[in-house]
Amino acid sequence: MRSFTGIAVSPGISVGRLRVVDRRRINISEYPILPEEVTREIERLTVAIADTRVELEHLKSHLAETTGEDHLFFIETHLMILSDERLFSETSATIASGLINAESALQRTLQRYREAFASIEDAYLRERINDVETVIERVFKSMSGEKTEQFPIHESRSIVAAHDITPADMLQIDRNNVLAVITEIGGRTSHTAILARALEIPAVAGVEGVCDVLLDGSPVIVDGTAGTVIVNPDRETFQTFLSRKQHYEYVESELLKTAHLPAVTLDGHAISLRGNVEIPEEGASVLKHGGIGVGLYRTEILFMNRSEMPDEDEQYFLYHSMQQAIKPHPLTVRTLDAGGDKLLEGLDHTAEQNPALGVRAIRLSLGMPYEFKKQLRAILRISAEGPVRIMFPMISGIDEVRAATALLEEAKLELADAGIPFDSGIKVGIMIEIPAAVTMADLLAKEVDFFSVGTNDLIQYTLAIDRTNEQLSQLYQPLHPAVLRSLRHIVDAAHNAGIEACLCGEMAGDPLYLPVLLGLGFDELSMGAGSLLRVKQILRRCTRKRALQIAAGCFDYSTAAEVEMYLKRQITLDVAESFD
Repeated sequence: MRSFTGIAVSPGISVGRLRVVDRRRINISEYPILPEEVTREIERLTVAIADTRVELEHLKSHLAETTGEDHLFFIETHLMILSDERLFSETSATIASGLINAESALQRTLQRYREAFASIEDAYLRERINDVETVIERVFKSMSGEKTEQFPIHESRSIVAAHDITPADMLQIDRNNVLAVITEIGGRTSHTAILARALEIPAVAGVEGVCDVLLDGSPVIVDGTAGTVIVNPDRETFQTFLSRKQHYEYVESELLKTAHLPAVTLDGHAISLRGNVEIPEEGASVLKHGGIGVGLYRTEILFMNRSEMPDEDEQYFLYHSMQQAIKPHPLTVRTLDAGGDKLLEGLDHTAEQNPALGVRAIRLSLGMPYEFKKQLRAILRISAEGPVRIMFPMISGIDEVRAATALLEEAKLELADAGIPFDSGIKVGIMIEIPAAVTMADLLAKEVDFFSVGTNDLIQYTLAIDRTNEQLSQLYQPLHPAVLRSLRHIVDAAHNAGIEACLCGEMAGDPLYLPVLLGLGFDELSMGAGSLLRVKQILRRCTRKRALQIAAGCFDYSTAAEVEMYLKRQITLDVAESFD
């Protein structure tokens, strides 16, 4: 028996037979070339890029026939990366200046991309380097004369292991036969992981050594909830995990029975539960798990890895796909939340020592009004077909809100002049995620239709904690009294102004925090689709009266540890009383 530990990226437990798929990267050898050979090498690069484009277009057509139009976003992303002029120009320049072969010049271009992405603070955007690597690997294979094979269809009860599995691979998996996937690289926010969750295929990433061909055909257990992979389990381990699998599937099936039930407390208090999404494929999962729409639609992916900013129609078609995936429920679209650290290649950036506190989010959008209005017009256009809300990120003051809404009004006038329909009364909200916005929440509430609290950044900025720094992870405390006081102030300011208070950070998806958030008075919680039913289950067992008591009690304590101990004690008491 061999046990591996990786990153839990898609929940579920599967038992099957391990099938190792060769998805290893090509080894690149660098060798010098003569000056008269530069033209030949650049031509090899040109042909390989062109052939890769044709290959991706064929794959796009194949997937459109087999999985439908809704699943083509990843291929479109890879085509955009391939069309980035810098990919060709930088590599060609390296061939000419370094007098090296095309493959090694392209490898150097990829390394520059890796270094740039590594400096990105946001984990989701940082892992977009996986898409760049996938595309460049296709180009490498083309130059070597290899073809990128379609993902093989395996026999029944297979668990696929590969060095890497691309989103296109995931879409070609026969879900009747493949029970789970394992990769040696990747993480929770990779596109493959996001798609695995959307398709509800258990997955574990970052499992080094699992692709040993000697393990091919071995019995294997995959726990995508805990991030565990066990090859050749002994009888006791097999029985243990079989019991866990049966329990997990029973709980999931029971939870799914509540998907259609309203998110209402025992004493009749309703709250909206919505999903956080990045791609249209996640929309169906949100609805299946009982979400009533999307509370946070991140739009950054469309702006990355390209030499030109996306045009209005391109944005419209993507947003429209997302809207269609969740209709007739509302869609809350967050405008571009990116900056110099998030690689918008279509813009010229001045290097910043601290990009997290630099020109990003609404600051960046207001600095490029022409591009900003493209996005606003695209969002307005989909508002004619269903309920849509616009949300501005990283607001720090009134001036930013007014400047953003002024551009929104200009976008409305431009659409009206062109005879293009839109919702003239579209709701506009802001994300509350920095202390300045908390402090003046009462003033900001007079300017907008709703607040949405981004607790991930709010906690980080309030406590001066880099949440990606492992040395400080123990100080990242959602129940810190300063955070709880900020949340209370935000809700009070919103309700005093007659607007909704929403929350879309990770706190929303943790059932432990539900009584506190309910008691503080949040009107909407938005989270990953996999958390919706568990949060709803707790909500439907609560009373608003009891949640108010629990939330009020949290403010009697001075440290996060004390608050957490109190909160767990209260929940334990409630569970015990329910069995009396």
